Amino acid sequence: MPAAVAEILTAHLDREDGQEDVVLATYAPSTGRERTSALLRRVFLPQPGERHVYGNASFTADYVMRVTEEAAAAGEGLVLLHSHPRGTTWQSMSTTDRTTESGYAGLGTAATRLPVIGMTWGGAGQVWSARFWFARTSVVDADSVRVVGATFASSFNPALVPTPEATSAQVRTVSAWGSAVQADLARIRVLVVGTGSVGLDVAQRLVASGIRTVGVMDFDAVEHRNLDRMIGARRRDARDQVAKVEVAARLLRAQATAAHPDIRRHEMSICGPDGLRVALDYDIVFSCVDRPWPRAVLNQIAYADLIPVIDGGINIEVADDDTFNRATARAHTLVPGEPCMACTRQLKPARVALDREGLLDNAEYVRRSEIDLERAGQNVATLSAMVSALLLAQFVSLTVAPGGRGVPGPVCYHYRPHVLEHLEDASAPSCPWETALAVGDSRIPIATGHAHADAIVMSRRRAGRTLRGRFRRLRRWLAESSRI
Repeated sequence: MPAAVAEILTAHLDREDGQEDVVLATYAPSTGRERTSALLRRVFLPQPGERHVYGNASFTADYVMRVTEEAAAAGEGLVLLHSHPRGTTWQSMSTTDRTTESGYAGLGTAATRLPVIGMTWGGAGQVWSARFWFARTSVVDADSVRVVGATFASSFNPALVPTPEATSAQVRTVSAWGSAVQADLARIRVLVVGTGSVGLDVAQRLVASGIRTVGVMDFDAVEHRNLDRMIGARRRDARDQVAKVEVAARLLRAQATAAHPDIRRHEMSICGPDGLRVALDYDIVFSCVDRPWPRAVLNQIAYADLIPVIDGGINIEVADDDTFNRATARAHTLVPGEPCMACTRQLKPARVALDREGLLDNAEYVRRSEIDLERAGQNVATLSAMVSALLLAQFVSLTVAPGGRGVPGPVCYHYRPHVLEHLEDASAPSCPWETALAVGDSRIPIATGHAHADAIVMSRRRAGRTLRGRFRRLRRWLAESSRI
């Protein structure tokens, strides 16, 4: 849920008299490949006489009917929330809770054709818990509840996502922010889109910090021109045209400090429906791409699907005499309440359509249009480390929130004067990206299919099935085995 929604709910449920309370809300579904999320959109506070609060708090039928009709009219689902003021951990249901929620589950699912969500707020621990009611007798516990804003907070279901034990390799990490923070960080699922110089570095540092589930997404292969930036890629990888995600997975397995790391490879484009569904399975996404179309997809899910996107890049300027002039590295986090890529001028919407139509891969069109894509994609290993550092600093600010402050907003490091600048970018009035908040599966389709990326992946897979391809895979496997 957005932090603003969580604040409204908490203000209502946190009663001065210590009594339980109830409230209703609506949600939109967001469907990934393996996970379905319910995105809380609207809160409907009870009107006088619509609930009973002394003893066991309960809804009236009129209250439930009123909000169910609102949900059905908007194509949303129904959420039933109540509080356990003294709850400190993920809350299970009492007999009364189960009777109440199951009693309204049939009505809610029939009217909205979506599962009814039951939620409990543990007031003492500020912990949320949730479950999906598919019918009056069919309930499935959620694995987590996420609150997204300037900070990112997760409540985990210990039965489904148990607290991992810190390993001996994480002693220094745990000493930095404590075992409780480490336990939450370790259970966050993080996706890195783009495994070039920045993405590859970011992903390795995430797994080294003890995060168990890290995914990497890229459709491209290693080329010789990548070797001056992809630290850890080998000449053999370029010669054999190894997929970038395969190289990344190899390095991540070597750097992971979790007891049971879950390294996921996604050899695809974020611009296809499959890539989008994969991204929706993650809690936080790093945007390490420089093309307009994938950046637009990531810009959208940050708001439409409430998945924080940490984006950044570098701009290198070369003087007319072909000497290095200056460079700027930038990073920002896309969450509700922070400006999107378009509002910060990091995404030019007009170029998204050109990218989707393949015109940015047409050298003649780019030349005639005077679009400087080569300069836009420049990077240097010694400079890209600053981009990685800025992105990771945003991640720590979002998840650890030193001093409770959360993300700092857009920041930019200027290499020539050596100045770190906090930018004053603000959201444009009625920004179409930010106002389409928590719409989930009703989002405007942008990830409609990336034929060029699909062709590259299929060509590489066909080559891998040849005798030479099988021999190369065997040789790589033997080389890796000899290092273990």
